[in-house]
Amino acid sequence: MRVLAALSGGVDSSVAAARAVAAGHEVVGVHLALSRTRDALRSGSRGCCSREDAADAARVADVLGIPYYVWDLSEEFAEDVVADFVASYAAGETPNPCLRCNEKIKFAAVLDKALALGFDAVCTGHYARLESGVLRRSVDQGKDQSYVLAVLRPDQLAHAMFPVGDTEKSVIRAEAAELGLRTAAKPDSHDICFIPDGDTRGFLRERLGDRPGSVVDTSGEVLGTHDGVHGFTVGQRKGLGLDRPAADGRPRYVLGIEPVSGTVTVGPDSALAVSAITARSPIWCSGAPDGPFACTVQVRAHGGIAPAEVTPVPDGVRVALGEPLRGVAPGQAVAFYREDPAGDVVLGSATITSTG
Repeated sequence: MRVLAALSGGVDSSVAAARAVAAGHEVVGVHLALSRTRDALRSGSRGCCSREDAADAARVADVLGIPYYVWDLSEEFAEDVVADFVASYAAGETPNPCLRCNEKIKFAAVLDKALALGFDAVCTGHYARLESGVLRRSVDQGKDQSYVLAVLRPDQLAHAMFPVGDTEKSVIRAEAAELGLRTAAKPDSHDICFIPDGDTRGFLRERLGDRPGSVVDTSGEVLGTHDGVHGFTVGQRKGLGLDRPAADGRPRYVLGIEPVSGTVTVGPDSALAVSAITARSPIWCSGAPDGPFACTVQVRAHGGIAPAEVTPVPDGVRVALGEPLRGVAPGQAVAFYREDPAGDVVLGSATITSTG
């Protein structure tokens, strides 16, 4: 097959490309330029897609003996990922930009371009398994990225490759070292790639400005003020700007965000538990269900897992949780899994609109 290997400049994509070469595929490497200010996209292990990463990707391609190109997708990334991220926070939601990047960039813009150029598949370093079109969790549970891939449709999965999903991360690093790849010891990137300093609140303030509002308790009593709902997310404990503790001396947490009035509601930890979720715009990885079904759901990239009963409704789903989950926020994705002896199967995902 002709395979386009997405080289991020990290160890996982490096070994994924190497395995595609070893499997006998005709491989071409591509690095995605996702910002016009790429010099500012990395701070140590924070961020990615910088000039440093592009240089590392080029060296990997040279060692593997494959052609290498850089594709400028900065306009698409700014519109489909960054602007979506900002708009979601302004609406009082908590988005996942990595999930949106997979949906809109890596397996839409990149895959479409790859297919138009005659490639058969796009290969990435995601920790997930793909077997006969069935998406499964990674063997390495601590690195599993199936949650952020649960936005992929069957036609996209038919042209995807995840060569490292059947291997533990420690083995991947050892394999990279054996191949002489300089990315073998490179730290994993973390946090949001386009906010390498980790200051999400500052990033949003620059783009949204100050939008003053009130912080209230569950009775409606005003406890303080804030500069914008974009500085908060459900489940947040620190940075609430309150000058006095709760009457019982226990910490307060963000329970809800109302963007129109600018109201942030806070309360006790116990009030964070939810037993029902409503979500919009489901995407099914292996075909839409014909009725209610039992499964396991996940609401965060790592954690937030519970048994559930899912009922499809027009343009959405209702999820009845078998056990409560905490800190579930609108804007997050809920992913659906079916337990299987060969490893959990990803059924699909939807975007959370409300909880109860």
